[in-house]
Amino acid sequence: MKRVAPRQDAPKDSTSAFATRVVSGVVYAVLFIACLIAGSLTTAGFVALISALCCYEFFQMMRLDGKVPNMLLGVAAAALFPLAALGESIAMTALIFIFVLSCGLWYVYTPRTRIADVAVTLMGPLYTGFMLSSIVLLRDAEPGLAGALLAIGSCASLWVSDSLAYLVGRQFGRHKMAPKISPKKSWEGFAGGIAGAVIIWLIVWATHFFPLELWYAVLTGVVVSVLGVFGDLIESRIKRGVGVKDSGNLIPGHGGMLDRCDSLIFGCITAQLMLVIGGIL
Repeated sequence: MKRVAPRQDAPKDSTSAFATRVVSGVVYAVLFIACLIAGSLTTAGFVALISALCCYEFFQMMRLDGKVPNMLLGVAAAALFPLAALGESIAMTALIFIFVLSCGLWYVYTPRTRIADVAVTLMGPLYTGFMLSSIVLLRDAEPGLAGALLAIGSCASLWVSDSLAYLVGRQFGRHKMAPKISPKKSWEGFAGGIAGAVIIWLIVWATHFFPLELWYAVLTGVVVSVLGVFGDLIESRIKRGVGVKDSGNLIPGHGGMLDRCDSLIFGCITAQLMLVIGGIL
């Protein structure tokens, strides 16, 4: 009779998956931060690339739902939004006008195109490129190191929030936050994520590069973290609606680019709005 070995596969697999997630996440973050430090142009270029990838993955998921988006128009617009953020405000307005007009003309001159296809084509770049262009605006808001710190702090607060939410939820998570949409999310992890974001914004406050008061730094950390979670839940709802676990497989341990950027999509634009409302920018 064969001897049955102890069942240790699950813990090993779990540890290996976590290690893969950490390594790929660090590589992604280092590359992202290097582009932010290098300047506004490299930031815009990198954000344009990830926006195009996010939009492409979104369109691929919509195809599973029977929609037929215009890949060329949508992905091009997603890439152009972050680049337009470097120019005057009229550049972004003009881009939105041209994009919406192009989608309208596509609908008029292709009888087989349904309004649902147009709606998905419009949503993709707005959901990805337009929202992520806030990272470029944050980097370009202040010259030199100050602008880099602002953009890095905004992104890092969401990365740390995601990581602490994952770790705290994995260790202490008992009360499910949205079991039908994202079964692994817990209120304990949610609290841990908020704490992580607040820590990063306290570091930004401590640099004294900006006229940021302590209480407003804490408030910004809380609001940015909460909106980052909403971004995560929105993408989870999209994936659940089309029946996929990940938006893609580009980043080992994380899934697709959209999986990695879901919290940035809503979190970074929230950071920008909070800083403008608070008179910091």
